[in-house]
Amino acid sequence: MERTTCCVVGGGPAGMMLGLLLARAGVAVTVLEKHEDFLRDFRGDTVHPSTLRLLDELGLGERFARLPAQRLTEVRMRVGDTVVPLSDLRRIPGPHKYIAMVPQWDFLDLLAGAAAEEPSFTLRMRTAVTGLRTEGGRVTGVRYVDGEGVAGELAADLTVACDGRDSSVRAAAGLLQERFDVPMDVWNVRVPAQPGGERDGRVFMRTRDRQFAATMDRGAYYQTSYLIKKGTDAELRAHGIQWFRDRIGELFDWGPEVTGAIRSWDDVKLLEVTMGRLRRWHRPGLLCIGDSAHTMSPTGGVGVNLAVQDAVAAARILAGPLRRGTVGTRDLARVQRRRQLPAAAVQKMQTAEHEALLRPALEGTLDPDRLPVPLRLMGRVPLLRTVSAYLGGVGIRPERAPAFARGGTGVSPAARWR
Repeated sequence: MERTTCCVVGGGPAGMMLGLLLARAGVAVTVLEKHEDFLRDFRGDTVHPSTLRLLDELGLGERFARLPAQRLTEVRMRVGDTVVPLSDLRRIPGPHKYIAMVPQWDFLDLLAGAAAEEPSFTLRMRTAVTGLRTEGGRVTGVRYVDGEGVAGELAADLTVACDGRDSSVRAAAGLLQERFDVPMDVWNVRVPAQPGGERDGRVFMRTRDRQFAATMDRGAYYQTSYLIKKGTDAELRAHGIQWFRDRIGELFDWGPEVTGAIRSWDDVKLLEVTMGRLRRWHRPGLLCIGDSAHTMSPTGGVGVNLAVQDAVAAARILAGPLRRGTVGTRDLARVQRRRQLPAAAVQKMQTAEHEALLRPALEGTLDPDRLPVPLRLMGRVPLLRTVSAYLGGVGIRPERAPAFARGGTGVSPAARWR
């Protein structure tokens, strides 16, 4: 029987960050990732100011700075012919006054590389968790199938579910999310960037004629999220791809030389948006964090930031009990108490944005001449744009690197722990 102290299921931002931090505490940690690599399009590619500061504290800032990245400093929206500035990161406190747009696979490779330098860290790719080991009501590890189709079991003092919005571990544990209504699904697409236009480090949103979309400058291309009414994907695809090219081209003033890059519906990836939150994030021997605990709307792109902060809090609270072999339900409850308020607050803000902006935009009832009061105030009061940027870029209750994880490699876990 294989054994580890902490089994982390899912090699996304939460899982890789948790694995790195626990390994720097000298905890034997194994991360299981079902895919063979991190190369997947349209994942959360935003690295927020609070995460950039965290990387500095972990001694990884210089490595991260070498990755290809775009810097986003502003968010603006055009409603009809009216442009409304919504967020400005250039005035927030701290050294990083921008969101770094980095392919998530590069970010995860960086974390994996740093974690691999720790002797107590193991990353197993192509390893899919198929169920949980239990004993007397306590989760004692996982069952899995590796890339060769060979089944196995991994015993662990603690299993942490970091396997995302459709968490199989959460389902196997019998933990059910309270679901919240959302008005939209999202089509993600990329088109080539053109000289000039609305670029220069901005996220630009547009809404007109029952359409709403946001596009981000990724250097060689625009990464664009186009919202559709919930559950209408199949109905709208029946119109044919030229219909979509015409719609998105009209919305962003893109000509056929741009929209022609959308060759077929295969280039348009559907995200079925869900939003929910567990009332209880844990059971004996198991903890859920990130989207496994609180599935976020893509609104604001804050899911990755929250997941990373969950991982930091979990590592700080659990490293000691894991090292002593005493981790229990009270420790897991401390993690939930620390992180449930930020998650709930962000979801509350996302729901307000859904109802005040996104639903009216998709239903055609958002009047550019009578914008909601919060939007009008954003356009008139620069301080509000700074507050908006802080909430989105830094967040409520941001987490700092634990002392035992600082200083990079070359420092023994025992020395860090002291």
